[in-house]
Amino acid sequence: MIGWADIYKVVVAMVPLYVALGLGYGSVRWWRIFTPEQCEAINRLVVYFSLPFFTFEFTVHTDPFAMNYRVIAADAISKVLTVLVLAAWAKWSSKGSYGWSITSFSLSALTNTLVVGAPLLNAMYGRWAQDLVVQLSVVQGIVWMTFLLFMLELRKAGILVTTVAATSNGGGDVVSVELQPEAKDVEENAEVASRPSFCSLMMTVWLKLALNPNFYASVLGVAWAFISNRWHFEMPSIIEGSVLIMSRSGAGLAMFSMGLFMALQEKIIACGLNLTAFGMVLRFVAGPAAMAIGAIAVGLRGDFLRVAIIVAALPQSISSFIFAREYGLHAEVLSTAVIFGTLVSLPLLVACYFALGFIN
Repeated sequence: MIGWADIYKVVVAMVPLYVALGLGYGSVRWWRIFTPEQCEAINRLVVYFSLPFFTFEFTVHTDPFAMNYRVIAADAISKVLTVLVLAAWAKWSSKGSYGWSITSFSLSALTNTLVVGAPLLNAMYGRWAQDLVVQLSVVQGIVWMTFLLFMLELRKAGILVTTVAATSNGGGDVVSVELQPEAKDVEENAEVASRPSFCSLMMTVWLKLALNPNFYASVLGVAWAFISNRWHFEMPSIIEGSVLIMSRSGAGLAMFSMGLFMALQEKIIACGLNLTAFGMVLRFVAGPAAMAIGAIAVGLRGDFLRVAIIVAALPQSISSFIFAREYGLHAEVLSTAVIFGTLVSLPLLVACYFALGFIN
């Protein structure tokens, strides 16, 4: 059973992250040290240097031949289940929509695995739990972020088709009563011509991922992990030292940058109370519930079940907000989920950790 000493150990591991976040927030909102332009420069430093090295350093020390495929399968089942439910909701519910299905998937399935998850799970259950978080982080970065980008590109293509159709109709409605036969042929030909193929969509997705340093940090880290564990190579100390000197700043600078981001917003809750509550329910209830179903389906028990659920209850992925802003899809909802979710995650995760201690 989990005691107060265990909870204190978790709090000790988490509070430094919130100190870094508070320093970032105060440096802009209270002390006026950084301008918005300088905040953007710090954010670019984090995105292009600190976090990629942080991700790479964690990934290269995993053993791909000893990965817990049952936990990865549980995670996959939970996300596939989420996709199916949201697809059914978008198709058959009068209130469902494709755009909100994408946003709901981001809110319920994509978490801040490394920056918050790695130190948290290490404090809760030990190094083996941290290794599981790293494994799930790699899968999320390579598989599920690709899926999210593909869905966003598909939606963007749909908007493009509608725009072209509207233009071909003289700038009026997309389709008028859906026109003469000749005009209908022109409409359909314009729509088909503007609809990108699956290959072109995937090319766009992979190009965006290739421009994301954290993506190729994960890929390179996994590649080196396979090579080093297969042939028992050790990374040269000069290279490892170069990686470590940058990666050690990763978690602190990431949380500091989050504080800067929070301070630059006009208000923490940017999307209204109803949508905030909706996002928090998806992040801290629906996501863990789906993971619990997936974990039970593959037979996870004990600490493996607990770790899987806590990973699913981590704060919102920052990358999901970045993509939402880039594609113009409910960015204010994801912004609120990242900010508010990060603030409330410490007490919620500690409570979850304590409650799961009673589960056999």
